Amino acid sequence: MITVRGLTKFFGDTPVLNGIDLDIEQGEIIVVIGPSGTGKSTLLRCINMLESPDQGHITLGGHHVDFDRVSNDDRLALRRKTAFVFQNYALFANKNALENVAERLIVVDGWPKAKAHARAGELLDRVGLNDKHTAYPAALSGGQQQRVGIARAMAANSDLILFDEPTSALDPEWVDEVLSVMKQLARERQTMLVVTHEMQFARDVADRVIFMSGGNIVEQGPPEALFSAPKDPRTRSFLRKVLGPQAASSE
Repeated sequence: MITVRGLTKFFGDTPVLNGIDLDIEQGEIIVVIGPSGTGKSTLLRCINMLESPDQGHITLGGHHVDFDRVSNDDRLALRRKTAFVFQNYALFANKNALENVAERLIVVDGWPKAKAHARAGELLDRVGLNDKHTAYPAALSGGQQQRVGIARAMAANSDLILFDEPTSALDPEWVDEVLSVMKQLARERQTMLVVTHEMQFARDVADRVIFMSGGNIVEQGPPEALFSAPKDPRTRSFLRKVLGPQAASSE
């Protein structure tokens, strides 16, 4: 289990996360939805220590970190136990697909280059890029670049993969190929925390959907319950905006 308690983050004097409490079971797929600017991406970035939280603590993979006194060893431990899929791919432009996936295995985990490249090739094949091992990011479509990013996250063999709006930068024709890879990971019970605006993906794949607003977790539950009968008026209002006026009637 992954446990987050009291996660608080300010940007200057502006509160972005207001004491978030969150439990994630091994193998659970959680989708986070909500309006823009409500702290969803910041939540992911704090768990991975790409942002430094101001208060709270996390226990992940047996490692406990108090956010108000984080050491470099703590940061490294959290980053080794998590993997991050960025909305803008974040690939090395001067490395081909194989090298992008192998980089962490070589630099962080200390794998020999040949072993790392062999593993990277296996993962690229798994995400449908068996003919793109030597292609550089500039020669790949947005969907292909994001699949390289997912393969890189898979290479980490982490306790948790964090997806930060992985389809938001894609042209519509590339969205399905990325979601297909994510659905396969879900079927394999890879633990995932996904921020997305893809509501059908949330319905189809999530074990639990979390609605955030104003830096708070407002409501959470199984997708069939949250989408069909949300309890909080903020959730109902959001779902009506994104799904249409007929959506999200309360009981």
